Amino acid sequence: MTVADLPLGMRLKGEAGWNQLEADWRRLLELQPDGCFVAELDGTPHGTVTTCRFGPVAWVAMMLVEAEFRGRGIGRALMVRALEDLDARGARSVRLDATPLGRPIYESLGFVAEADFSRFQGVLAQADVRPDLPTVQSPEVWNGLAALDRAVTGTDRERLLRRLAAECPESLRVVVGERGVEGYILARPGSTARQIGPCIATAEAGPRLLADALGRYAGEMVYIDFPDDHAPAAALVEGSGLAPGRHLVRMGRGERVAERRDLLWASAGPEKG
Repeated sequence: MTVADLPLGMRLKGEAGWNQLEADWRRLLELQPDGCFVAELDGTPHGTVTTCRFGPVAWVAMMLVEAEFRGRGIGRALMVRALEDLDARGARSVRLDATPLGRPIYESLGFVAEADFSRFQGVLAQADVRPDLPTVQSPEVWNGLAALDRAVTGTDRERLLRRLAAECPESLRVVVGERGVEGYILARPGSTARQIGPCIATAEAGPRLLADALGRYAGEMVYIDFPDDHAPAAALVEGSGLAPGRHLVRMGRGERVAERRDLLWASAGPEKG
């Protein structure tokens, strides 16, 4: 896949009702230009898949097949190609967030379910109080932010986080305490809703960060994805007028990644977990 295929990606994501903008596709391509693929049938493109390698951990996303051409093995061929490439490049853990439609393909290729995630969505209610958390991007804070993210996700996602922060610098909020960075949150626009996340934080910092974002984006249509068993996050978003929508299953293939889901207040979205 190259930038010449962006119209294809936008057409397929639109057909699926997904939230990505062209900027999301460009980010995926620029983060891993050698890891994104298009499937063609008789010379005409009908499907996409993207991958991104974070050291030994890789993420698969944007598995899309044109509705008219589903059931012909295109999705499976795309996944096989992506996995062959990741295996050849030394990925020891391959992860993805699966929709119900894609889960059977992934299971047949050796992926196992690890956790259930739900998307809460809706127009945010007006907040009574909006915490005024700072936007901090000093080198010291970034080092702490990246270290916290690695400890919680088991993945070195610093280049992704820096890219998201560069695209939407006003969305970054960080809580810094006596022990250093205790949490951060980012957000980005979408075609139908603002995606709030990722948010990685301690039990004390998480509510402050999430409440700050819920207040800042009051009146907007938003999506927030987080683990089904994260009761504190659910309580906050439900109190802001959001309701469960799309369901996702986090799946893995290969070595299992140690992930602290109790500190994952909002994921980065299905593209990068």
